[in-house]
Amino acid sequence: MTIANNFWLLVRDFFPHNRVMRFAATIAMMPLAIAAAQAMAQTAPRMLVSNIAPAEEPGNMRVEVTVLNPGPEPKASSLPDRIPAELTTNDQRMPVTLERSHPSPGQTIAPGGFIQAQYLLRLPAESRHGPSLTLSLMTGSASGYAFALPEAGTAMAATPDTGQQASADPASVAETSEPPSAKPDRGNAFLGNLSSYAPIYAVYGPGTNSDGRIQISFKYQLFGDPGAVGGDNPLINGIHFAYTQRLFWDLGAHSSPFRNIDYMPEVFYLLPAAPVGKQIALGGQAGIRHESNGRDGLASRSLNAMYIQPVATVPVGKYTLSLGPRLSFYVGSLADNPDIKRYRGNTSLFAEIGRDDGLRLSTNSRFNFSSGKGAIDAELSYPLDRIIDSNLNLYIFGQGFAGYGENLLDYNRKITRLRIGIGIVR
Repeated sequence: MTIANNFWLLVRDFFPHNRVMRFAATIAMMPLAIAAAQAMAQTAPRMLVSNIAPAEEPGNMRVEVTVLNPGPEPKASSLPDRIPAELTTNDQRMPVTLERSHPSPGQTIAPGGFIQAQYLLRLPAESRHGPSLTLSLMTGSASGYAFALPEAGTAMAATPDTGQQASADPASVAETSEPPSAKPDRGNAFLGNLSSYAPIYAVYGPGTNSDGRIQISFKYQLFGDPGAVGGDNPLINGIHFAYTQRLFWDLGAHSSPFRNIDYMPEVFYLLPAAPVGKQIALGGQAGIRHESNGRDGLASRSLNAMYIQPVATVPVGKYTLSLGPRLSFYVGSLADNPDIKRYRGNTSLFAEIGRDDGLRLSTNSRFNFSSGKGAIDAELSYPLDRIIDSNLNLYIFGQGFAGYGENLLDYNRKITRLRIGIGIVR
């Protein structure tokens, strides 16, 4: 890290105003960062699910979690009281939380050894009807554990879906507690209700006054158990809050200011996708969204819109295709941008095709048939660990825009952008 910092300072001193050289230097440093990450990943403790069995209470499962130490040195490690995870069944993903059965002090893992702990998994109601499920830990581990729910009066069979079981000394088995942290998540009882929403990424394309684009997004289920939405669950469980923030960064200007920041909070009702036949699943959402850029005077922009968006998903060979037309209605004042409907219209279309473990293309298009104005925003992503043999949990991310209004400040400007970078959610 010291070498990388010194290299960056040297480049900055010699090329203080050349953003192309800065960007090239950053790209040149990426192999150093990747090599360092690979070296750390090879010796860092690895957490995985090692067994799943029915619990005493119907609808609950006992999950055994193991932490392996593949390195040559002892490692101080422990297991937290709560672990965020994800269940996958019938191509549907549901966030869940594993809860520790019995807390105990931390332990040191011997080289080649492991520690274990028991957790309780409360199955969402909609997951109890699938033929098989896969449980994946949201802790940086790429492994999952596939299992089938037991029928009445029968035992359950479970097999690891991915990952490797390392050889270890059984005497190293020990119950552990939460890992050391500057600010532990203990007591956050509703952490499992927090999940991804829109993509999260940072991309760069030189030559404009908005070279960089960063997007952060999440959603929160306001009622009920995590993932207990749709099916026989209470209707109120479908109410969610979401927040998306999009930052446009002028890296070529002096002091590299943000040209514009769009803030997009919303409240919506989510209807998870459910099969309506052998080849199609239908779902969707409806809600109200506020958009503003937090500025005043002539640069102020804001709007409120109610929308409804059904989404259909169908298999296309080895890929999955999703289509979601959206109909929007503006509500409240549009004084900051009175003619925005001319450029945005009331209709848009979400389209996505790809694979969970491979290439994915997502597009959002909006158009006004009466004025002929519109835009398309496209994102192309691919898992980085499919390109580089590593445990990096990142996507190579390409982003492009063509049309009117990439951000609220420029809602009536026609622009074209191409950028590339990295993403953590797509």
